[in-house]
Amino acid sequence: MYPENLKYTPEHEWVQVATEAGGEVTVRFGITDYAQEALGDIVFVTLPSVGAELVAGTACGEIESTKSVSDVYAPVTGVVVTRNEAVETAPETINSDPYGAGWLVEVQVADPSPMEQLLDVAAYRELTTNS
Repeated sequence: MYPENLKYTPEHEWVQVATEAGGEVTVRFGITDYAQEALGDIVFVTLPSVGAELVAGTACGEIESTKSVSDVYAPVTGVVVTRNEAVETAPETINSDPYGAGWLVEVQVADPSPMEQLLDVAAYRELTTNS
């Protein structure tokens, strides 16, 4: 249910290193299957703009479902380099493919070392089992 190669946050975002070149690290993130399941049918998504500076742990977007509106939290600190505009026009993609076509944003990370504090798949499984 949760890919082994990803890192996770307690706020139910996943993080994957997208590119790593010359000391520059870019990560892609989105919401987990657990989060999309809890939200229900996603009907609207707001993403940060390219060039926006994100700070780990702060809200950087919103996902609206038929049940509620939830903030998306930046899992890392850095600058937005790409946003998945396809999920803004087809937000249901997050429900059907949260780890693939339903990704949200790519961020050039200022300092990748805090990513070591993110949860591995075992810790995230434990978190979702106990909540």
